[in-house]
Amino acid sequence: MIAKRRLPFLFFAWLVLLFSTDGLAQKQGPIETSASFQRIQRAPESVFTLFRQAGMQPVNRTLTPVQKEKVRHAFERLPPVHQRILNRHLQSISFMDNMPNTALTSLLDSDGGTNRFNITFRASLLEETISEWASGKENTCFEPTANTTYRVRVEGGNLDAIVYVLMHEATHIVDAVMNITPHPAETQSVVEPTPFTKGLWHKMNVPDDKYLDTLLEKTRFRSGKLMPIRQAPAVYQTLSKTPFPSLYAMAAWSEDIAELATIYHLTSQLNQPFYVVVTKDQVELVRFEPMKSKLVKQRFKQLMIFYTNEKSSSVR
Repeated sequence: MIAKRRLPFLFFAWLVLLFSTDGLAQKQGPIETSASFQRIQRAPESVFTLFRQAGMQPVNRTLTPVQKEKVRHAFERLPPVHQRILNRHLQSISFMDNMPNTALTSLLDSDGGTNRFNITFRASLLEETISEWASGKENTCFEPTANTTYRVRVEGGNLDAIVYVLMHEATHIVDAVMNITPHPAETQSVVEPTPFTKGLWHKMNVPDDKYLDTLLEKTRFRSGKLMPIRQAPAVYQTLSKTPFPSLYAMAAWSEDIAELATIYHLTSQLNQPFYVVVTKDQVELVRFEPMKSKLVKQRFKQLMIFYTNEKSSSVR
């Protein structure tokens, strides 16, 4: 999720904080020359204020040497373009306890025309695997029901969850720098599409008509509401008929690029599994494996820009 000054959209991965903001800019010093993974600092005060206003009590977390190693490994697994752009544009990374969402990318006040960003992570993420974290997030889409025999889980391998979440948040920064998706001033503006959004998105948070579906429009990241878990099989069957790689990808085109890039990288470059399984009475009913979808595969060519080792004129 990304919060941007003058680009006012903010999708929190937590139900009661689904809102937009434009007030996260904060004056910062020069970007450090240290490696990106070493730029661990206290989060900007604007981030603390945002969470306090939402009723939380965020606390800065000081990482242990073992946790710092997890962060280093996650940065080293990023694609080449992500690494180059973060080296130039990442002001700092921060870790908090008592924050409501998994991570937040903030555009900071910029000097000299170079946009600078902070990424703040929920610190407990460092103690979860991708499978554990993704399963927990996916289950926030459905009402917890006593005595139900339905289960939803994500198989995403055993790498640290920070690997997935860093890739997702770093893609927001890459998108902001390279303009992979449009960045209109108003969420409801109809603007000229980019190659990434053309034919898929009508507005920033409205899919193209051919991918609007009454069932998917009721899901949490489209409506803000939870669904009965008994509807999970139908939800993933319907999602499999779209070019979107996850339910969260349908929240906005910014989340679409971040989810598509992350799941592609996880599966094709890091050789990890990624699929959602819905079971009833321990019997598999539906398996949603986005990277095997023909519609999703048609989008892979747009991701190759992230894997060039040569500096492109579009990478600033």
